[in-house]
Amino acid sequence: MAGKKKILFFAHYYAPDTASTGQILQDQAEGMLGEFDVTVICVVPSYGGIIEEKCKTQKYFFEELNGVKIIRVRVPEFSKKNKMSRIKNITAYFFGAIGASRKAGKQDYVFTISQPPILGGLLGVLGKWQKHAKMIYCIQDFNPEQIMAVQYSNNRIILKALLMMDKFSCRHSDLVVTVGRDLVETLRNRFKNRNIPKYTMINNWIDEKAVYPLPDDNEHVLAFKKKYGLDDKFVIMYSGNIGLYYDLENLVKTLKQFRKGYTQNGTYEEGPKTADGREVVFAFVGAGSVLDKLVMYTKKHHFENVIFIPYQDKADLIYSLNAGDVHWCVNAKGIKGVSCPSKAYGIMGVGKPIIGVLEQGSEVRMLIEEIGCGKCCEPGNYAEIVNIIRWYIENTNTGEEKIMGMRGRKYLEKNLTKDVSIGKYVKSILEL
Repeated sequence: MAGKKKILFFAHYYAPDTASTGQILQDQAEGMLGEFDVTVICVVPSYGGIIEEKCKTQKYFFEELNGVKIIRVRVPEFSKKNKMSRIKNITAYFFGAIGASRKAGKQDYVFTISQPPILGGLLGVLGKWQKHAKMIYCIQDFNPEQIMAVQYSNNRIILKALLMMDKFSCRHSDLVVTVGRDLVETLRNRFKNRNIPKYTMINNWIDEKAVYPLPDDNEHVLAFKKKYGLDDKFVIMYSGNIGLYYDLENLVKTLKQFRKGYTQNGTYEEGPKTADGREVVFAFVGAGSVLDKLVMYTKKHHFENVIFIPYQDKADLIYSLNAGDVHWCVNAKGIKGVSCPSKAYGIMGVGKPIIGVLEQGSEVRMLIEEIGCGKCCEPGNYAEIVNIIRWYIENTNTGEEKIMGMRGRKYLEKNLTKDVSIGKYVKSILEL
């Protein structure tokens, strides 16, 4: 009887790092062990930029985690606010991963994702050539389209070169996987609907057995709320990367209409209360490149009902998500067809309703509207965002919010579970 096929993952971040792609890839790698012998190449734990001293002592670190072989690459520390330090960190991973793949032995398949931007795809191509293997390229985010959407760079020569490089990676893939229907359209448009690489669409997921609704009196949820001053409050929560692609700086400005605190002329505003008498609190859970700007803005304008909470360990995610009454799922304008906010699946997992600030026709907005598990509007329509927040505040005593949230949970249990999506990956790869 032949042994299992071997598959090599280029993962960039992997457990215990808290990056969303790292958590997805851990689920996927471990979920594929029944069919494959899995090896992952990633960086040493460093998502926050800081690296433990024990991870600086050698170039490569070898370990096994839950049956998955891991080769970790040493990289320099970095600051998310410093472009050059991030470039050095990513470049070190790229070249380190090429060296690490030589130590991974024979492989039948190479699986890579679109992180780091452009380089993730190129790693897959190099790994394919090196291992004489079939390549699967999972595009979580299209770049340079994402860079262009948020005007991170306007250098046309560089952007054109980056697009050529990523199209090269797509062409050399045996299978391109996108995570949304709108991303499929972007892939087709890249190639003007001619000679399109073989592709399939597979949604991301949440582990529904690890992230699920908890009762309001759960002791861990109550402890989380008490720790961060959320007890007996109506919590509108954002959980995830507080970065460039979410228009969070402008969204925070809309919250001035719901502010509790002193105004510039010295008067005190009590802030809104729900129909059932609770104070309204806006909680931001996570970290990222615009976090400091949000903190500075809320301090300058004396927001007492905006609270910032650090990233939670994966094991505690269920408690923090359950602590929110309503959750944001947002993208900046121009992200449709470029990126798909996976945080929606975690919100559905705990059965909470969604405020979706997402473009019409984007994958997650289509899901929210098809399921009926939230209210949506276009990015940049700040007046409608305010109206949606008001609707949630004013309808806490109707039960509609809970019904909306549970619609999302029921849909997820049927269509967006870990086993369903990973099963699609296994089937698609074995058919190559």
